[in-house]
Amino acid sequence: MPIKEMDCRGLACPGPVVACGRIVKQEAPAALRVLVDNLAAVENVSRFLRTSGYTVSSERKEDALWQVDATRDAGSTPDEAAAPQPAAAAARGKTLVLITTETLGRGDDTLGAKLMDNFLATLPELGDALWRIVLLNGGVRLAAHPGKALDSLKALEATGVSILVCGTCLDFYQLLEKRAVGQTTNMLDVVSSLALADKVIRP
Repeated sequence: MPIKEMDCRGLACPGPVVACGRIVKQEAPAALRVLVDNLAAVENVSRFLRTSGYTVSSERKEDALWQVDATRDAGSTPDEAAAPQPAAAAARGKTLVLITTETLGRGDDTLGAKLMDNFLATLPELGDALWRIVLLNGGVRLAAHPGKALDSLKALEATGVSILVCGTCLDFYQLLEKRAVGQTTNMLDVVSSLALADKVIRP
């Protein structure tokens, strides 16, 4: 089986996913091998390919080199594999919560942390309307540090709420391997999610 090879080293987020999306849409290769140079790209590319109809495996080759191998699933047509955005239909009429800090409001950080805990614990009141939570910048700490906020996020994820955690932000704060909830994501997914959501809440 011929393997389509892509070298995405050096591409900033969401470059690797965008590049893979073009190849999948234009060529729909039966097998794909992608080289990337950071763990966030490994997770983002792997997740994109899985939602595009591929079976995916990854391997660390060197300190700054990862190899992602993907094979199109049996029964998956090129058109299905080319669909770049998962859960697009589910997003219609749904609410997205965009969190960019680990505290809520300005003033006292201790109070702000308590308010954020309360905010996340109250989100289940939205019921089925709550579709996705996106964590950016300092907000990614909520997905990595133990506490009430992390417990609330895990409980929401268990009910089916999608949680996306910025890979570039996790990498910046050196938290990539400490993420305890959600999926590592990229700016393409973030922008697409904002566009697809019916309502966006930004505390």
